[in-house]
Amino acid sequence: MNCKDIRETLPDVAIGAAVLTPELNTHLSHCDECAGKFAELQATMALLDEWTVPEPSPYFDVRLQAKLREAREQAPARMGWLQWFRKPAFSIAATILLAVGIGVGVGVQYFPTREAKPNNAVVQAPRGTAVGDLQFLDKHSDLLQNFDALDALNGTDDDDASAN
Repeated sequence: MNCKDIRETLPDVAIGAAVLTPELNTHLSHCDECAGKFAELQATMALLDEWTVPEPSPYFDVRLQAKLREAREQAPARMGWLQWFRKPAFSIAATILLAVGIGVGVGVQYFPTREAKPNNAVVQAPRGTAVGDLQFLDKHSDLLQNFDALDALNGTDDDDASAN
């Protein structure tokens, strides 16, 4: 084992959570630096074992309760405009409003509205068929009538154009 691995296990051995293995013991006997760290950790743990917790003063609980009361009284003044958010009804309403807004935004972006087709919509026949050609002529009749007017401007007779 190298010194880095040894130093990672030293705190556990010092507090008694891990066992001092023969491999660890031989490393500590050969490496003065790791042995020094281990001795320091053992001394620190011994001091912590001797240490006793000091007793709180008899008025500790009374003073603590008074400070907690003061903190509760000052808390609304520090919250400012976020005070309304602490009430559950407002926070739930804000959360629902935010979720609906996001849902509408996503819905508009990813699900575009479809054009409403009337119930009596005419099915378009493919062009080149008799029905398709008649539908094209019916739909574009104004445009086709203007072509006849253009022919009249060029000096051709309307009667000759209609004879074809």
